Amino acid sequence: MPYSIKVEGDKYAKSFGRDLPLSLKDSVNLCRALKGMRLEDAKNFLEDVIKKKRAVPYFRYLDSISHRKGMGPGKYPVKEAKYILKVLENAEANAENNDLDIDNLYIMHIAAHKGRVFKSYTPRAYGRSTEIRRDRVHIEVILEERSEEE
Repeated sequence: MPYSIKVEGDKYAKSFGRDLPLSLKDSVNLCRALKGMRLEDAKNFLEDVIKKKRAVPYFRYLDSISHRKGMGPGKYPVKEAKYILKVLENAEANAENNDLDIDNLYIMHIAAHKGRVFKSYTPRAYGRSTEIRRDRVHIEVILEERSEEE
């Protein structure tokens, strides 16, 4: 699966997480909160979400989501934060391999896309069966090295 945007040049680092067992709705909101952040700030934010110190502000899929202190509706998507943190660390390793300055990396693009659906069946009473659907999510990250003046 190709990236949704094309970047050329030597100041970018990319990473892609395929078929991750996450919620698409929580992943979309978390990716929106991270877009444009410095890499270190984003990693600290995700670690705070995992420890449930900071909530992720939700802008979409708001049905019955409680408001959090100091912000509007939000949640603590711990599982999504763990997987997205791994994808960010992978992108950071790719940037280090490409000789980019780790201190000046920003999240230029981060997105969550619907992945494959794994189907299985479980037996039920009276000879019936029920389908079990396991949705997957693709996460794509593009880091950009910015100069000090920007």
